Amino acid sequence: MKKLINDPADVVKEALLGVEAAHPQLHVDHENKVVYRATGPTPGKVGLISGGGSGHEPLHAGFVGLGMLDAACCGEVFTSPVPDHMLAATKAVDGGAGVLHIVKNYTGDVMNFEMAAELAAAETGAEVVSVVTDDDVAVQDSTWTAGRRGVGVTVLVEKIAGAAAEQGRSLKEVADVAREVNANGRSMGIALTSCTVPANGKPTFELGEDEMEVGVGIHGEPGRRRMPIAPARAVAAQLVEPIVDDLPFRRGDQVIAFVNGLGGSPLIELYLMYGEIARILEGSGIAIARSLVGPYITSLDMAGCSITLLRADEEFLQLWDAPVRTPALRWGI
Repeated sequence: MKKLINDPADVVKEALLGVEAAHPQLHVDHENKVVYRATGPTPGKVGLISGGGSGHEPLHAGFVGLGMLDAACCGEVFTSPVPDHMLAATKAVDGGAGVLHIVKNYTGDVMNFEMAAELAAAETGAEVVSVVTDDDVAVQDSTWTAGRRGVGVTVLVEKIAGAAAEQGRSLKEVADVAREVNANGRSMGIALTSCTVPANGKPTFELGEDEMEVGVGIHGEPGRRRMPIAPARAVAAQLVEPIVDDLPFRRGDQVIAFVNGLGGSPLIELYLMYGEIARILEGSGIAIARSLVGPYITSLDMAGCSITLLRADEEFLQLWDAPVRTPALRWGI
């Protein structure tokens, strides 16, 4: 294992020290491993929280800031944060308009966020609503989920719902937007290598030099099948076709197309993949209205990528274009 770390047990703690040093606009509660906007809650604005196990950076702490999240809860690598930490975050971002929890569909995350919401309601009377993302079309149930996994659409939910919250919409309205984004987004990923969790010191799974895992999860969970490595054009088709068929997307739809790197694939490969995906969508009569390319929801050092398509109406596009200022996304400012 070759990693830029000190003690594997201290990776998350020491990374959060670096986050705070690099981004003065953020504040880190090191005891609870929560990243906040340094400005504190905005009175009358719905507070947005997400979180989960670390190792998927910049998700979620990299999306804390104007136009996206108010706080992110950081668990240990691939391990859900505990309810007490989520409770601390919920209390800290409540500006009087309620709090929205954006939760990826993994059993530990869902259970712990539910407990935190119940505790917040009991202790402070805060109104808390949860929206669970479950956009992965690869498998119905997996190692850590009942139902589909929450993956790439989570980034789009955080951006679009975050913009709705900045407009001063009510908790119900912001939650409705988040649910609509999740309902209209689909994702699927492919791995060329495993990732290596620092505490384990060895790859999570084994892939031969001539193999790829189609439909892999962001923690290295198995996908639909393992098959021989193929050219990018064929890989793009392996990902896009199941996504398009699942919603289904139709000729005349416009989409936000998100090509996401899983941590170990360089941008030159991600842009090459984007070109292949754009070609497939054009041939299907599906128009790309907006795009996002880069490593935004990673799996440590895993080589590979995921594709997310979101069927987008004009409201979604306006909210996507709204100003955002976070460590990982910034435009309009």
